[in-house]
Parts: sequence; structure tokens; C-alpha cells
Amino acid sequence: MRGAAFRYRTIDFVTVAMLGVAIGVAFWGWSQLYQVLSTLSVFAFPPSAGLFGGAWLLGGVIGGLIVRKPGAALLTEVIGASVEALLGNSWGLSTVVSGCIQGLGVELVLGVFLWTRFGPLVAALGAAVAATLESFYEWQFYYVDWTFPYKLAYLGFFAVSGVVIAGLGGWALVRGLAATGALDAFGPGREHHERTAV
Repeated sequence: MRGAAFRYRTIDFVTVAMLGVAIGVAFWGWSQLYQVLSTLSVFAFPPSAGLFGGAWLLGGVIGGLIVRKPGAALLTEVIGASVEALLGNSWGLSTVVSGCIQGLGVELVLGVFLWTRFGPLVAALGAAVAATLESFYEWQFYYVDWTFPYKLAYLGFFAVSGVVIAGLGGWALVRGLAATGALDAFGPGREHHERTAV
């Protein structure tokens, strides 16, 4: 029975692709805004840049919460990262590597719960793990010269940003979409109807 639940339908593939493209455009917009935000005085403490990272984790969280099948979080995040890279940003194709790492972080948490739990705690935990894995990657390629306390501070800022923006924010966004009827073919839509029927 569980195998059947994990089987992808055509609408699942289409939704992952559409979400990935839409989120990729949003990622690109955020990367443009990030270039402006990076001039703010908050960057006087460089690790605080992690506060702006949470938005880039939204793809995996939203894709995983909506489609609820193995690989959906990863695919949505990778498509989003690929679209952002194609539109152009400061990091080029390394963005796709980040997308893989971030999507994998969310996927690991959903996998621990066997893709059966999709509440705010699971969404927040998925975003936190994604932020942690991405921080490890960035330590090796972007912040090699930082001291270990700086690296830990960056991880902390990134994790908080991920939990708030991608985890809780992504969960709230999915709930909002479900309320419009746009997700009736998916778990969040069915759950919304069950809640409102009581």
C-alpha cells in the first residue's frame, strides 16, 4: 500500500516542475535583492549574512509538503536552483549544487518520518537540516578563511532564517494555497477540507 502511495502521478511531476520554475524565478529575485541587502550595516558582522539564506530553502520545503513523495523536495529545489542559475546570479552553476544539498536536507527529514508527517515542526526541522548541510558546504567553498566560531555563528543564523522563512513560512504558504482550492488534488487540500468540514 505504501508503495502505491509513493508512486508518482502525472500531476505530481507537473506540479514539481511548475513549483520549481516559479520558485526559481523567486530565488532569482531574492538573489538580486540580496545584492542590495548585503550592503547593510548588519553585514558588519559577516556571519549575519546567514539571516538572508532561509528564502533559498523554500523550494524543498514547499515541494515536499505539497507532493509528499520521495524526491519531490529534492526535485523542486534543484529545478528552482537551476532556473535561478539560468536567469543569472553571482554564484553561477554552483547554485545547482546548493539546490541539491538543500533539497537533500529536507528530503532526509521527510524520510525519517517516512513521508507521513507534514506539520510545522517537520517543515521547520527540514529547513534547519537543509540550512545546516548548506552551511557545511559553504564553509568549504565560500568561507574558508573564517574562524570556527564565525562559521558556527553563520550556521546558527542560517538555521534560524531557514526555520522561520522556509519552515514555518513555507508551511503557512502551503496552508494558504490549500484554502484557495489550488491543492485539492494533494494532501494539503484534502486536509483543509477535512478541517473545515468539522
